[in-house]
Amino acid sequence: MAKTNPFEFLQEVREEANKVTWPTRREIMISTVMVFIMVFVASIFFLIVDSVLHRGVQWVLGIAG
Repeated sequence: MAKTNPFEFLQEVREEANKVTWPTRREIMISTVMVFIMVFVASIFFLIVDSVLHRGVQWVLGIAG
């Protein structure tokens, strides 16, 4: 591996950064909304699973709920 001088390295980094395709504002908004929807769906799912497991453990242990 050859050592390059720092200025060449920074030039190469800048060239590579120019090749990056950045998402549009619309793509970012759609992705953000989808993440919030999936977080909401997952939280509802885990709420239901937690409630079922809670009642199951109470039933197995004979604890009045």
